[in-house]
Amino acid sequence: MLYLLYESLKDGDFGKYFNFLRYPTFRLVAAGVSSLLIGMLAGPKLIDRLRISQHGQSNVREDTPETHQKKKGTPTLGGSLILLGIFFGTLLFADLHSRVVWVALLMTGGYGFTGFLDDWLKLSKRDSKGLAGRYKMVLQTAFFLMAVFGLLCDWTGGGPKLLIQTTLSIPFVPTRYANPDLGWLYVFFAWIVVVGTSNAVNMTDGLDGLAIAPTMISALVFTVLCYVAGTSVAIADVEMVNGVRTLVGVPVHEYLGITRVEGGAELAVFCASIVGAGISFLWFNSYPASVFMGDVGSLALGGALGTVAMLSKNEVLSAIVHGVFLAEILSVMIQVASFKLTGKRVFRMAPLHHHFEKAGMGETKIVIRFWIVSVLLGGIALASLKLR
Repeated sequence: MLYLLYESLKDGDFGKYFNFLRYPTFRLVAAGVSSLLIGMLAGPKLIDRLRISQHGQSNVREDTPETHQKKKGTPTLGGSLILLGIFFGTLLFADLHSRVVWVALLMTGGYGFTGFLDDWLKLSKRDSKGLAGRYKMVLQTAFFLMAVFGLLCDWTGGGPKLLIQTTLSIPFVPTRYANPDLGWLYVFFAWIVVVGTSNAVNMTDGLDGLAIAPTMISALVFTVLCYVAGTSVAIADVEMVNGVRTLVGVPVHEYLGITRVEGGAELAVFCASIVGAGISFLWFNSYPASVFMGDVGSLALGGALGTVAMLSKNEVLSAIVHGVFLAEILSVMIQVASFKLTGKRVFRMAPLHHHFEKAGMGETKIVIRFWIVSVLLGGIALASLKLR
C-alpha cells in the first residue's frame, strides 16, 4: 500500500519525501521489521484469547512421546499470528501490481484456511485426527490450481498460456548449460513441490520451535535468491571487447548464471515478511511453548515456501534449502513403506525428530541441532549462486 502511495506521489511536489519507497532493499527490511512488530504487539492478547477459548482441551496426540503429554492445555492456532504478520508486512510494503505477490498471498491464505479447518475439527470434536488427509490434499490441490490457472495463465489467446517459465534451474550448473523445459508437465512438478513442502513443514512441527526456525532460515535464503533474480541492478564485470579488457555493467542474475524472475524483488519483500513474522512467533513458541503453531501455521508456511520456490525458479534447489523438512517427510514415507512391505520399522518413531526423542536425546538439543543443519543447508544453497 505504501508503495502505491509512492507511485501516486512520485511526480508531485511531495514525491521526493517518499523516494525511499522505490528501493526494494528498504521495503524488504521494512516489511520484515513491521511483521515482527505487529506479531510482538498482537501476540500476548491473541494467546490469552486462544488459551481461554481452548481451556481444558488437548492439542497433543496420544501416540507422541511421554514428554509431550505434559504440554496438554497449551493453546494452538498460533499460526494465525504468523499469517497476520506476513499479510501485514507484504500488503504494506510490496508492489501490489505484481502478479507473483498475489499468487504467494493466495497460496499462503488458502493453505492457512485448510490448516484452520483441521485445527478447528480437532478442537471442536476433541479428537487429534482432525481433517482427513484426502480432504487436505483436495483443498491444497484446489488452491494450487486456482493460483496457476487463475493468476499465472493468460486466457486471452483462446486457451491457457502459462505466464511463468516452465524450465528448471539445476543447482551449481549455469542455466546456459542445463535448463530443461518441462512444458505443461511443469504444472504437475510444481504441484509436487508446493504440496510436498506444505506437508513436510506440517510434519516437522512437532517440537517447540522446531518448524519455525528452519522456516525463517529458508525464507531468509529465498529473500536473497528472489532479490538477485529479480533486481535490475547491474554489477561491474570485465569482458573482452575487440581484444581489450573492458569494465562493463552486467545484471546480477546474468552474472550469476540464474534465471531472471519478473517480480523477484517483490517476492523478496514477501519472504522478508515471513522472517519477521517467524521471529515474533518464535518469541512465544520457544521451549517451553506458550502457544502451538497448529496446522493453520505449518500448512500455510509450507505452502508459502513451496510457492516461492516455484515462482523464483528454485524448485530443485529447494530440496537443499528445505533439507530438514525433506528429511522429516521422507522418514515418514520410509517408515510406512517398510512396515507395509516387511512388517518392520526403520525408525523408532516417525517423523525423524521423534526417532531422536525415543533414542533419549533431549527436546532442546534436537531442536537446536536441526536449526544448525538448516543454517548449513542454507549456506550451501547460497554458495550455489557463485559456483554457477
